[in-house]
Amino acid sequence: MKVVLAYSGGLDTSVLVRWIKDYFNAEVITFAADVGQEEELEGLAEKAKATGASAHYTVDLKDEFAKDFIFPMMRANALYESQYFLGTSIARPLIAKAHVEIARAENATHLAHGATGKGNDQCRFEISYAALAPDLQVISPWRMPEFRKAFPGRSEMIEYCKSHGINVQASAKKPYSMVRNMLHISYEAGILEDPWFDPTVESNKDMFKLTADPVDAPNEPEYIELEFANGDCVAIDGKKMTPAEVMRRLNKLAGKHGIGRVDLVENRFVGMKSRGVYETPGGTILMFAHRQIETLTMDRDLMHLRDSLVPKYAELIYNGFWFAPEREALQAFIDKSQENVSGVVRLKLYKGNTICVGRKSDKSLYDENIASMEGVRCDYNPDDASGFIHLNSLRLRQRALKQGVSKEAFATKNKLIRQ
Repeated sequence: MKVVLAYSGGLDTSVLVRWIKDYFNAEVITFAADVGQEEELEGLAEKAKATGASAHYTVDLKDEFAKDFIFPMMRANALYESQYFLGTSIARPLIAKAHVEIARAENATHLAHGATGKGNDQCRFEISYAALAPDLQVISPWRMPEFRKAFPGRSEMIEYCKSHGINVQASAKKPYSMVRNMLHISYEAGILEDPWFDPTVESNKDMFKLTADPVDAPNEPEYIELEFANGDCVAIDGKKMTPAEVMRRLNKLAGKHGIGRVDLVENRFVGMKSRGVYETPGGTILMFAHRQIETLTMDRDLMHLRDSLVPKYAELIYNGFWFAPEREALQAFIDKSQENVSGVVRLKLYKGNTICVGRKSDKSLYDENIASMEGVRCDYNPDDASGFIHLNSLRLRQRALKQGVSKEAFATKNKLIRQ
């Protein structure tokens, strides 16, 4: 039996390498996806092999992550429940795809992951596995009674590592959990499980890794220009960049100015509410700028139709259905809507705020003559508005004439004084 385990090198997956090997009498191969965790990936191969893995893969997915996952999602301006930038969610299908590729290369029969039995990630991983490799078996230890009985808490896991000579940097009292990639960092559990707890207090200031506290951000604003082509950012301040380079540059700029912090209570796919704190610096700027260039270049009814579909699109990503046909169909429509979304947006970054101070495009639908209030001759005749208003109010006039006007329409608490 050969198992490929998604591996981070933390306490949970360090335990899983040895436990799966012993419990299933299996060969365990570990796999880490590099989606922008940076220093967290150092020394993983050596650690995994010392823990019992027969081999290890660290796969560089940063360019693919930015180009084929983050950017398509940004074309939709996708937010889950109007707040969450889907930073963890969007990385999971890519990680699952690489996981399957390694299993195929190794002729493995099983995939394993350390996602908890209460979270969203177990769904995202396993729904992706089902779409890509339905023949492979999945081991999810946190849903196995035997594993939960052996490890009811972190202290038992730490003791297991000590008794088996597994080197982990962990304490029995960790204040929160953290997941990082190129788009964001998420923080949850521990001290954050209390939705009244303020994570920005001085004693917890070191939790944030990507963004400065807006209070400590520079006192002078910084101006940047983002150039878009077909809905994608292709240059910053005139310098052409790949999607990955765009994300790295925007993360640095936004982090410096304290942009991109979100604290929310969200509805997990499995049914419970969960409090999460997120840093999405570059993504916050990118989505804001993208929306600004859309206002200039995108047809009104096309924009409104696309926007009506975004909650469903975001929900599909959040729940793990990236490889589902309905997500692919929505993506095709979204990408079609972006054909003329090209131009430049100028932004001012200041103490947690992203402010648009200009936008321009060769494909702009904005006509200064039509919009002007100065009586300039143009293709708009104010006289036409009379018929437009008359037709659009016809049903309301008929309702009032035939059915009467409700008393509530005239209800007022204001005292009318004739002067």
